[in-house]
Amino acid sequence: MVMTKNNWLATMILVISPLFIVLAIIVSISYGAKDISPFTIWEALTQFNGNNVDHTIITTARLPRVIAALLVGAFLAVSGAVMQGMTRNYLASPSIMGVNDGSAFVITLATVFIPGLSNVQMILLSMVGSAIGAGLVFGFGSLVKNGLSPVRLAIIGTVIGTFLSSIAQAIAMYFQVSQTISVWYNAKLQTVNPDLLLVSIPFGIVGLLLALLIAKSVTIASLGEDVALGLGLRTKWVKAISILSVICLTGTAVALVGKIAFVGLVIPHITRFIVGVDYRLIIPCSAVIGAVFLAFCDIFSRFINYPFETPVGVVTAMIGIPFFLYLIKTKGGGRHG
Repeated sequence: MVMTKNNWLATMILVISPLFIVLAIIVSISYGAKDISPFTIWEALTQFNGNNVDHTIITTARLPRVIAALLVGAFLAVSGAVMQGMTRNYLASPSIMGVNDGSAFVITLATVFIPGLSNVQMILLSMVGSAIGAGLVFGFGSLVKNGLSPVRLAIIGTVIGTFLSSIAQAIAMYFQVSQTISVWYNAKLQTVNPDLLLVSIPFGIVGLLLALLIAKSVTIASLGEDVALGLGLRTKWVKAISILSVICLTGTAVALVGKIAFVGLVIPHITRFIVGVDYRLIIPCSAVIGAVFLAFCDIFSRFINYPFETPVGVVTAMIGIPFFLYLIKTKGGGRHG
């Protein structure tokens, strides 16, 4: 294959990304309410001492936190990229199209009515919620005139997401579990469960592999339904696999840390600007850029109101909301491709 400019840029991103990931891990572990030296970090990872408080903080809190941030950033970014490619909608993302809200809603119901769920059951129910949320949004969109246009679908997604969140909050207040439920609506990177983190990795990997499997097909689908059919694309199968990928990725992310908005909206656009419109490049590059992006957003969130923690969702919203408005203004609600 001829090395084009886009291929070269994508290769550079994938080659240098491990350096940024390592940097994010070191900085994230080092800084917080208590600063920890690089030597102590190395000692904790190579010669762990359970009686050393710093070692315990590193292995049970800060290392799981940064790994979760990296994974969730990758999951949400790839999920958004797949959604944007398949729907040809510049505004498509898990947070806008009801996928995140559906997951959080079902997790709320499970917490109230089926307490004591295992980690695997929690992830599976979160995936079910992702499917329900997306189904409601696209279902209502198909019933409204021009409801599947980018801006109208975003409005429908916002309305349904708000409705699901309100119902969940009302149920939580009635059953007096608001404090427990709040962590799903305010990303809980600082209290990530290491056991849940380990269990979530295989589910996320399945979602990523599915996305990579259909990357070429997503590129063709992004050209439009008629063109895709003319090129012999089996659109129903590709849509089914893409939906499964989005459900796996978003459901796992929400189950792990709760709702985080705008990662799936912003990162695919940045990646597309850098590497072009080939989803064989967009999907892997979105994964690494999304991972690094969320990890550094989490680091930044610790210093906005130091020594108190600011939810990482506040940082992503500070970036995502202006970006969202910019897309509406410049794209005019039109489809891409």
